[in-house]
Amino acid sequence: MIFAVDIGNTNVVIGVFDGDKIKTSYRVQADTMRTTDEYASTLLRLMESEGISKSDITGVIISSVVPRLIYTFSKLSKKYLNKEPLVIAPGIKTGVSIKMENPKEVGADRIVNAVAAKQLYGYPAIVVDFGTATTFDVIDSNGDYIGGVICPGVKLSSQILHSNTAKLPEVEIEKVNTVIGKNTIHSIQSGIYYGYLAMLDGILERIIAEEFKGMDVNVISTGGLGSIFTGECAYIQSYAPNLTLDGLRLIYEKNLI
Repeated sequence: MIFAVDIGNTNVVIGVFDGDKIKTSYRVQADTMRTTDEYASTLLRLMESEGISKSDITGVIISSVVPRLIYTFSKLSKKYLNKEPLVIAPGIKTGVSIKMENPKEVGADRIVNAVAAKQLYGYPAIVVDFGTATTFDVIDSNGDYIGGVICPGVKLSSQILHSNTAKLPEVEIEKVNTVIGKNTIHSIQSGIYYGYLAMLDGILERIIAEEFKGMDVNVISTGGLGSIFTGECAYIQSYAPNLTLDGLRLIYEKNLI
């Protein structure tokens, strides 16, 4: 079984793969103050509850946008799973060429998403990842990663609105049925949801016009809040909640050769 770790700014998502199928996944808070032993205690207990032994793990792969947590989870892999982890970094085999001014500055999660989209959905493709930031990653008609867009995430936008206003509450982010709000909470939810939806449609329309005019493009969403926008966005065709984990599995397999 492969132990795939996707470390984001807000959450760490772990997937355990049995072959090419995900057997289970866990989501824990990304906390740089938490020790390796604390993370191991939580994860091993969760694995045990599902009948997964640490001896079942044959390989570990890690992607991280939080440098400090790379050390934490690398140590966890070696100390508790007895495996030298494969860490997404320059020089690793991905099968995707990065056509950026400085390829080394591209976030590991964005490269992993591009690998998964290219192999599982085909190209050209655009991946919209709803995380702490919402990212748009573009794979061109040659299968190369050519760049993208980074926007404040949905939750971050909501939190900033709440923290910088005296009387507006923080609200649950969800789809509302009418754009015109009938109370303050409804009005905020409408502004966040439909404002973000308009941003998604606008950015995707511009990306497609700029790079893919007249071409069929696969547009895939992933990340925690991707599901509530996928059915309403004019361009997103499918929601893949495990896209990043699948990308980690695929990269691990490429580097076994």
